[in-house]
Amino acid sequence: MFELTTAWQIGTALGLGMLIGFERGRTQGDEGTFAGVRTFALVSLFGAIAVYAGTLAELPWLIGLVFFGVLALVVTSYNVTSRRGEIGTTTEVSILITFFVGALCGWGEVGIAGALAVLVMLLLALKGWLHNLAARIEPSDVEATLKFAIITLIILPLVPDTNYGPEGLQVINPYKTWLMVVLIAGLNFVGYIAVKVVGREHGYGLTGLLGGLVSSTAVTLSFSQRSRGEPGLSPVLVLAILLAWTVMFFRVVVEVAVVNFALAKTLTLGMVIMGVVSLLISFYLWRRERSHEKAEVESGHNPFELGDAIKFGLLFAVVLFVAKAAQVYFGDTGLYVAGALAGLTDVDAIALSMADLAKQDPASSSAAARTIVIAVISNTMVKCGIVIWLGAASMRRTMIPITAALAVAGGIAAFLVG
Repeated sequence: MFELTTAWQIGTALGLGMLIGFERGRTQGDEGTFAGVRTFALVSLFGAIAVYAGTLAELPWLIGLVFFGVLALVVTSYNVTSRRGEIGTTTEVSILITFFVGALCGWGEVGIAGALAVLVMLLLALKGWLHNLAARIEPSDVEATLKFAIITLIILPLVPDTNYGPEGLQVINPYKTWLMVVLIAGLNFVGYIAVKVVGREHGYGLTGLLGGLVSSTAVTLSFSQRSRGEPGLSPVLVLAILLAWTVMFFRVVVEVAVVNFALAKTLTLGMVIMGVVSLLISFYLWRRERSHEKAEVESGHNPFELGDAIKFGLLFAVVLFVAKAAQVYFGDTGLYVAGALAGLTDVDAIALSMADLAKQDPASSSAAARTIVIAVISNTMVKCGIVIWLGAASMRRTMIPITAALAVAGGIAAFLVG
């Protein structure tokens, strides 16, 4: 059994090294000939054998000695290739990682070694994609992200993890509030990067999907205004807006799940009902109005901008306090009213507030889920109001019955989640 296990570890090391070598060879092109498939396979094998030999000889330091030998070989090769004008260290760094992939196999951590190998191959395969992303990232993005990281990783641990507020309303926790900011900024950053990666110009359907990740309200506002100048585009603009709304329905479930998974399960039924209705209508609109027209979606501000993050943190704290006060003094009805009012401006704050409240008081999960659904309905109605106010007549005629259908679906959802 021992020999079979050893053979499996060494064979896996050899195979993973070959896979990394194949991927590097595919993407390497004319960058240099330092290492090919055989070299990668042998280096990985070398790592596994070094671990095995060190274990047999009871010389744990042998793996370190062998690694420095490989490192010396890599440095020498880099010096030679750089003199020929072939500047770049991707192959050299990949070789060093491949050595540790083999070593992990030798230590019996085959799963970790496999995951590491896949990650290396993914980074190698995404060379062009990553270069395009780097070209689209602005210096201000890096600066904003760095400031946010400093606040989160260095200052956050010093913030008191204590609840504050009047008796019975002690729900304001500075530490948890900033964690909510980190969560929503992280989710917004996904949409921000998606737009940066794909670019600003898309088909209207993709524009709506990406816009929903960034801001469904912004998509509604932008396309409603555009429909005034180009009424003929109203059908496809409606489709884009509706897709942005659909993304918002499912996004709410994701952000709630991060904070309170139990509440997310309760909420899922309601959001799925609204999401399915929205998707069915979107499919009908797509079948009726297929178009190759293009649209642009803005990535907006970096969600890690400190100013925006602080504003959301304050909004979250206010909504949390008001919702708790409404529940204490007016029961669940007060909570529903608070949800409807909060949804007029922002769904994220009330959704995260309800997730936190339900986590502190699991008995209120049903009321919290219904409050979130009400907030989503309220927010959808506000966006329909934007369409009515700014959109072309043809867009209004289409969007009003769609919103009515979503409101009915939301009402059924609010009843069922309770």
